[in-house]
Amino acid sequence: MSSIAADEHTDARQRRIDTAILLAIAAVVALLHLLTNNRYGFHRDELQFLSDGRHLDWGFVAYPPFTPLIERIGLSLFGLSMVGLRLFSVLAQSAAIVLAGLMARELGGARFAQVTASLAVAFSPLPLFQGTEFQYSSFDLLWWVLIAYLTIRLLKSDNPLWWPAIGAVVGVGLLTKYSIAFYIAGILAGLVLTPARRFLASRWFWAGIALALLIFLPNLLWLARHNFISYHFLQHIHARDVGEGRANGFLTGQFLICANLVAAPVWLAGLIGFLRNRRYRMLAFMYLVPLALFLVGKGRNYYMAPAYPMLLAMGAVLAEGWLNSLPRWGRRTIQTVYFSAFAFVAAYVCAIVLPLQSSGPLRNFALSRNGDLREEVGWNDLVRTVAQIRDSLPPDQQAHVGITTGNYGEYGAIEMLGPAYGLPKPIGTTNSEWLRGYPTPPPTTLIVLGLGEQEANAIFTGCRWAGHNGNSEGVRNEESQYHPNIFLCGPPRQPWPQLWKEHKDFG
Repeated sequence: MSSIAADEHTDARQRRIDTAILLAIAAVVALLHLLTNNRYGFHRDELQFLSDGRHLDWGFVAYPPFTPLIERIGLSLFGLSMVGLRLFSVLAQSAAIVLAGLMARELGGARFAQVTASLAVAFSPLPLFQGTEFQYSSFDLLWWVLIAYLTIRLLKSDNPLWWPAIGAVVGVGLLTKYSIAFYIAGILAGLVLTPARRFLASRWFWAGIALALLIFLPNLLWLARHNFISYHFLQHIHARDVGEGRANGFLTGQFLICANLVAAPVWLAGLIGFLRNRRYRMLAFMYLVPLALFLVGKGRNYYMAPAYPMLLAMGAVLAEGWLNSLPRWGRRTIQTVYFSAFAFVAAYVCAIVLPLQSSGPLRNFALSRNGDLREEVGWNDLVRTVAQIRDSLPPDQQAHVGITTGNYGEYGAIEMLGPAYGLPKPIGTTNSEWLRGYPTPPPTTLIVLGLGEQEANAIFTGCRWAGHNGNSEGVRNEESQYHPNIFLCGPPRQPWPQLWKEHKDFG
């Protein structure tokens, strides 16, 4: 065997080993999720996805159709299994972990850089959270990272044939979460403002755009048929977030939420590295443009989380090169200090983000600091209480009873968990629930959730208190704090068509 062939064989073997290590990191994190994702209950957002998965369409008020479709597939495969349904989010996060390492490899990084990038993504707060629940942001993370990986391959090879692949992922991304439009703005700005503008003359670039639009077209047509209701939803949600202060701390969140705090020097170095690298400068704009747009537009801090894996990959490559220039004792000292601090922060992040215990001090620690975990508690209690109220009614009222909900969490809980108690389908006016209308004939006795006493009496007749909406574990969350009462009411004061016309709610 010639020396060149021997070197190629060695390189191929090293690449296989490096890939196996990246897969092992992803597998360990996936296993951690699989062992803990069966605790507590479904999150209110997951209940909305489950409900919408039962009513498939080319669009939904709150988001595009991809995530409900995946949830429908999950329901067909696993039923109402939290571990099974969340498996898709776990796989998406695992893929992002591997892609971070592969980006470092394509940028010239050896094993140290690849492992550093993958670990940084695996144990950053937002990416780690994406594997704990079924959220559209889990897949949004994957598409941003995959687009960055494909862009690196494009710029490295200078082969425009990568554009259709990028366009396909962009199209699926638009079917997942509309905020990817800000990332698209970064891609286009990076093209125009860097030497990558040469691709504007390639037919493959325009083919990629055409493919993205073709994939997105069914949802675009759905939006047009529904008067772009999702745009009005996003306006409402944005105004709510700004009004409630949810958009505060945007820049701070880039360090504390979007990436592991100890990895901040790595991703900052990555950003500088992209800016200084003529070939890969486009990726700097893919970060800076959405960052600026979200900052000026008062977006929430976690919206930028999917942009950090590419920065961590470049930063890890630069860190590897710098460390290799140091004497052995200096290199070992810095590595030991860095990874010790990283492990400490990673453990802290895991204790907050993951449901490590069903009871005990770790559970209390997580619940006190993680509002999303608190929102997973109490849904079975709610449905059981509603069933008890229904069962307490005389048979003639039970035959004509309906259940109205004040938010999508309550609606999803009744629709998904209610059949076990023989409850009727819920009636709701939030997001896509409003599009589904009300039953015919409408019920004459109503169990009313999610409203205060004054609001219930203003909408319905003859209301009286019927039960308490809390949870047996005493966890303070949105339902137990803000919607503690359940009422039993008669028909609405207005005719149902008029009531429906006046109550198109976003949440």
